[in-house]
Amino acid sequence: MEVILKDDVKGLGYKNDIVTVKAGYGLNYLIPQGFAVIADKSNRKIVAENVRQAAHKADKIKADAQAIADSIGDLTLEIPAKVGETGKIFGSVTTNQLAEALKAKGIEVDRKRISFDQEVKTAGEYTASINLHKEVKHTVKFNVVAE
Repeated sequence: MEVILKDDVKGLGYKNDIVTVKAGYGLNYLIPQGFAVIADKSNRKIVAENVRQAAHKADKIKADAQAIADSIGDLTLEIPAKVGETGKIFGSVTTNQLAEALKAKGIEVDRKRISFDQEVKTAGEYTASINLHKEVKHTVKFNVVAE
């Protein structure tokens, strides 16, 4: 079943993408939740027109995302955490903590756009991926240090 996404859906696609999904997923989740519409002929025309009109806005959004990626650059963040004697973290480091650390540096990034490349279980150096735009992805290094 082909559907047109009305919003970005993590792991599936971006707004206005036409994707193929299983019928149950499309009919029971995506469409009722308002994330997608059926990709019939009229909906395809509507989306094509919307994409054409929004093309110049998309360039500005992409440029803004690229500017944020450039401002992050090779920045390395320090994330304080409670650490035991063996170097293991009590609890875990979350994307919210990483977003707050970026905000402290003057860079505003939504925590939902951040994902860790590996689990953060001990003190040390890690990397996280930031999905700023569908064409602009950036990685940021961070150190987990003892509080």
